[in-house]
Amino acid sequence: MTKTVLSRALKPANSLRLLMGTTVAAGALFAATPAFAADHQGDRAAGVQVAAKKPAQVTANSIIKIAESQVGVTENAAGGGTPFHAWYMASQRARETVVRDGGSIQAYANAPWCAMFVSWVGEKAGARPTVGWDAYTITYAKWFEKNGRWGTQAKPGAVVYFSWDDRSIGSIDHMGLVKKDNGDGTITTIEGNTGNGKVEERIRPTSQVVGYGYPHYKA
Repeated sequence: MTKTVLSRALKPANSLRLLMGTTVAAGALFAATPAFAADHQGDRAAGVQVAAKKPAQVTANSIIKIAESQVGVTENAAGGGTPFHAWYMASQRARETVVRDGGSIQAYANAPWCAMFVSWVGEKAGARPTVGWDAYTITYAKWFEKNGRWGTQAKPGAVVYFSWDDRSIGSIDHMGLVKKDNGDGTITTIEGNTGNGKVEERIRPTSQVVGYGYPHYKA
């Protein structure tokens, strides 16, 4: 199995359903949306403060700096063992998903982690409500789309979604964060679970991009 396959998102028809029982819903973008009410009943029941900081207090540059600080972090031989796995497994999102769908939190221990990396960066920046959190790239992308924060323009701090097959959301394989649009048909990104299972800065052709999710950043 190649690294391209290893870095592919957990798919609902096979890996993710076997691991967690069903797909995993992303975090809330805006408290007023129906998606928030559906996805965060567990948060409310547990008394968790979902939006501890206003997303507009966070800049795109701060998100990028946090992501860059993790460049070089490497998975173990089993494909796990990163701080992003450990954080996600301890999060409210993982707990409420297991309550909702069955399965085991331990199933995330060696799972593909590009989405967990982006989620971790958003959490560290205090921007979870606008960056979101999930372990499954397709559901993560659909969450941005559902909340009207989806498009085709590369912007610093945007969450970028890639497919190696076609340009539909359902075919998404991988995701990361945009550092900059290079203006030559490529973008510079910071990604987890790429190369040989590391956090790396990459240059990707925009021909591989399905779309972008846009967190709400301070200007």
